[in-house]
Amino acid sequence: MALRINDTVPDFTADTSEGKIGFHDWIGDSWAILFSHPKDFTPVCTTEFGAVARLADEWAKRGTKVIGVSVDAVPEHLQWKSDIETYAGAKVTFPIIADEDLSVAKAFDMLPAEAYLPDGRTANDTAAVRSVFIIGPDKKLKLSMTYPMSVGRNFAEILRALDALQATAGVPIATPADWTVGQDVIIALSLNDEQAKEQFGTFDAVLPYLRKAKLKS
Repeated sequence: MALRINDTVPDFTADTSEGKIGFHDWIGDSWAILFSHPKDFTPVCTTEFGAVARLADEWAKRGTKVIGVSVDAVPEHLQWKSDIETYAGAKVTFPIIADEDLSVAKAFDMLPAEAYLPDGRTANDTAAVRSVFIIGPDKKLKLSMTYPMSVGRNFAEILRALDALQATAGVPIATPADWTVGQDVIIALSLNDEQAKEQFGTFDAVLPYLRKAKLKS
């Protein structure tokens, strides 16, 4: 069954590069990002893990934990970490899940239930395991993105999306295209003009259904 926005994400127990975890317990009261990879020691994935490692301070500022998934074993993850750190010039301070039986990939609907790892397999056998899931403290899926193997992920965009999700959580607003922190937000249609003025003060009615306002800090 497909995993949809606002579904509670699957809970699971798994071995990682930092020991065994229960996923929901590991998330705790934080936001979380799970990002998946089809194989260790692959070029694009190495650059992506490096990008995530360099952003450690940014994840911390946003109260967000990150965790990688790859369908190799913990010993391979630990060896691969050395390559990632050499490339990135930064420590890998987040865990990497060992999804050897594909249970996490299947639970998150990245692979069909009948998928398996053949002898001598390559990254192409698990190419679909190339997704990003942003998860709220309520353990619900807030956003997902899936990429082909040939396209490296843009973690600046993932940060921007995380900022937008956190800004709009529980607040009657949305963010316009290309929004970044500090820019005007869109007032939800659930508020009439009087309610909008009461909550946001002055606002710009670009169109009757498109009203922009400053987000109060």
